[in-house]
Amino acid sequence: MLFNSIEFLLFLPTVFVLYWFVFNKNLRVQNSLILVSSYVFYGWWDYRFLSLIFLSTVVDYIVGLNIPKQDSERGKKLLLWCSVLFNLSVLGLFKYYNFFVDSWVDLFSSIGYEIKSVWTLNIILPVGISFYTFQTMSYTIDVYRKKLEPTKDFISFASFVSFFPQLVAGPIERASNLLPQILKKREFNYEQGVQGLRLILWGMFKKVVIADSLAPIVDNIFSNYQDFGGGTLWLGAIYFAFQIYCDFSGYSDIAIGTSKLFGFEIMTNFKFPYFSRNIGEFWRRWHISLSTWFRDYLYIPLGGSKEGKWKSIRNIFVIFLVSGFWHGANWTFIFWGLFHSILFIPSFLLNTNRKFTTSIIGENTLFPTPKEFFQVGTTFISVTIGWVFFRSETIISSGEFLKSMLFDFKTPDLDFVNPFLILFIILEYFIKDKIYFENCFHSHKLTNNLIMWFLFIIFFKYFIQSVGINQFIYFQF
Repeated sequence: MLFNSIEFLLFLPTVFVLYWFVFNKNLRVQNSLILVSSYVFYGWWDYRFLSLIFLSTVVDYIVGLNIPKQDSERGKKLLLWCSVLFNLSVLGLFKYYNFFVDSWVDLFSSIGYEIKSVWTLNIILPVGISFYTFQTMSYTIDVYRKKLEPTKDFISFASFVSFFPQLVAGPIERASNLLPQILKKREFNYEQGVQGLRLILWGMFKKVVIADSLAPIVDNIFSNYQDFGGGTLWLGAIYFAFQIYCDFSGYSDIAIGTSKLFGFEIMTNFKFPYFSRNIGEFWRRWHISLSTWFRDYLYIPLGGSKEGKWKSIRNIFVIFLVSGFWHGANWTFIFWGLFHSILFIPSFLLNTNRKFTTSIIGENTLFPTPKEFFQVGTTFISVTIGWVFFRSETIISSGEFLKSMLFDFKTPDLDFVNPFLILFIILEYFIKDKIYFENCFHSHKLTNNLIMWFLFIIFFKYFIQSVGINQFIYFQF
């Protein structure tokens, strides 16, 4: 089921009414409603893949219960590896098997041996599989590390795994945050509900008005890049940068807002990443749930940055390559990850990757300083170049696109200019600072209401025109 669909507009209020007005007296029944609703939400797309979620839930539930019962460290590790290998095997089969087979065939073809690919599987990639497999793995890892007590409540655990607001595209929630909220009784909070509705509207605006309006322009430019000059290709790359940001952060906002409607607080996934002043700051603001997952469950176990410069550089390469591969079974994603590791390492060596951890551009000021403007501009350009690899179909086409983009000095086609994008960037800049946002909007109800109604009118207009047409980009991951 898509957030930007008529079905969801009917599904959400129905579940909301049942949740707060019918089943609110009994926590177990209320959690059962969450579980059933989540399975309906996911099964609306393809009910056959519900078995994968259920199987992953059962495996990690059993593993989590039995890890503390083991007397030896070896027994605990064996159970942990059962969970990890099962989840990675499922992910590998559905997402990466054909990629490895095709890559092997291509390798032999490049040296003159023609092999007919008869081993590929005709299977569909289950929506959200990369998200919920990582979510369940983090549970068993945290139980093994004694950071979390395993739950005996299967309904609550299954609700955690399949929680419908963030099931198919994140944020990748930690059991230590979400599971305790599921296990305790919840009371409806009006202010929390209002915040949720605002986030849903803002997310819908980003998705339907910005991302979906940019999508046909981006598709046209990337599909026919040979026909355009460098200026238009730059415009296409910039538009894709905002398309994927508004698409994915829009989904996250809707997920967080929907969670608030049901009394849950889940983690923030984006913090205005395009206002970052270096690549380190960018990765602290982009897809936060994934980057922190790799930090906690891969980078630190590999040694992090505590075992010398060379091992740290190795770990950085591993993290970014795995991150690229996580996004998709294509060499373009691997190159995208490699590109970001190359961007990140100089900042790491100069010890500037942790420079901007608590501040943001133009903090407590109306406009950024010239230095900040230059820093943000160079970071954004670097990230945008990386997006070309991410969006392209092949490495060859990405190289050709970049060659024309960087060396063909032609003005952009002004027919592709999108006025709503300019409006969006201005709005993002003025709400980037939470304190400033609260001072400007929350304390001035009239201003806040006018902005909300303006966004709603624009969203409704575009929603009617494009309802359910464009799914979220990150559904493919």
